[in-house]
Amino acid sequence: MSQTGALRETRQRVVLLDELRRTKSHPTADELYQLVKRRLPRISLATVYRNLELLSRRGIIRKLDLGGGQRRFDADNTSHHHVRCIRCGRVDDVAGELPISVEQAFSDKHGYQITGYRLELVGVCPQCQSE
Repeated sequence: MSQTGALRETRQRVVLLDELRRTKSHPTADELYQLVKRRLPRISLATVYRNLELLSRRGIIRKLDLGGGQRRFDADNTSHHHVRCIRCGRVDDVAGELPISVEQAFSDKHGYQITGYRLELVGVCPQCQSE
């Protein structure tokens, strides 16, 4: 966990980050708790929440505050967007860049200095479409 810098690497944090990196599903804290509990049976849900908040504040992981329920977490800190299924809640990464610079377009029109933005696409995932 070299990205942590001065953050003390506890076994719980290492396992939590490892499980988050293994999944591509953008899990909730409760889902991560179930995954981590297999390896660390004595871990508490409160410990998972506390460590996710800490890792998020330090910029090691991303906390996704998407519509449709609980916050989700993403180990991929690169700049990317997400798409959420409005039926089952599945969240996937959106590959590639947007065709226009949203920051520049908004800044030019409204005069703001944009420091960041979040874009969430919503739709129906392939699995839900086939049901």
